[in-house]
Amino acid sequence: MTKNSLPSSVVSADWLLEHADAGNIVILDASWFMPGSGRDARAEWESERIPGAVFFDFDKEICDKASSLPHMLPGAEQFASQVSELGISNKDTLVVYDSHGLFSSPRVWWMFKVMGHDKVAVLDGGLPAWKSVGGSLESGVVTEVPEKGQFFANLRSEWVIDAQALMEKLADPQVVVLDARPAARFYAQQPEPREGIRSGHMPNAKSLPFGQLVKDGRLASQSILKQRFDAFSEQDQQLIFSCGSGVTACILALAADVAGRKNLTVYDGSWTEWGAGMKYPVVS
Repeated sequence: MTKNSLPSSVVSADWLLEHADAGNIVILDASWFMPGSGRDARAEWESERIPGAVFFDFDKEICDKASSLPHMLPGAEQFASQVSELGISNKDTLVVYDSHGLFSSPRVWWMFKVMGHDKVAVLDGGLPAWKSVGGSLESGVVTEVPEKGQFFANLRSEWVIDAQALMEKLADPQVVVLDARPAARFYAQQPEPREGIRSGHMPNAKSLPFGQLVKDGRLASQSILKQRFDAFSEQDQQLIFSCGSGVTACILALAADVAGRKNLTVYDGSWTEWGAGMKYPVVS
């Protein structure tokens, strides 16, 4: 293993502590908070971050701003341009973290996977884990503009699916749809937090709340992750992940990757799109 090659799609705080200063390592803060939380992720990054960490705003900046849906994946050209402006190039190895522990960072890991970049991993345990191993912190407004990178996106469409394509796959025996929302929302026992969104789930979808794969802000062990996915699907089946708005679905995608699964797809619009209106079938 070369000095800064990634051991897997998840790295420990100890690993990052050892490799943070290696050439071509770029650290990204992908913190994001649910609407109504009253928390400002960028402000928190300014007040406390891993040294050199770049703030990656997938909610308001690096997203499809023309879409009415929240933080939808942007086109390849826009993504490449904005990522280059952050100082990121294809040669870079990326480590993504968030301040929860492991919540929104997998979303950015997935975005880079879609755009053809495999040298990306999530920091297991996020900022709390970094602090726990004695990692240093920095703060303050960043005024220096990073040197522009050269990132070229190579869109891998198999990593993402839209509602119409998913509709056609719901009855396919080689496809398993896994929903990361809490079970009470999946089974329509609890209303959706977004106004005007129906309760329930897609026909043939299975409930796998992301909390079953994460404990104390860290991903469960590989053996537990394998057990979870083996309970729902065969090794060669396509796994399609959905959630409320496309964030925690990426936790399932990351966990499946760590578990050794290869055929992974995220439904970007997720329940915010599917549950709106009456266009798509809902089981309640």
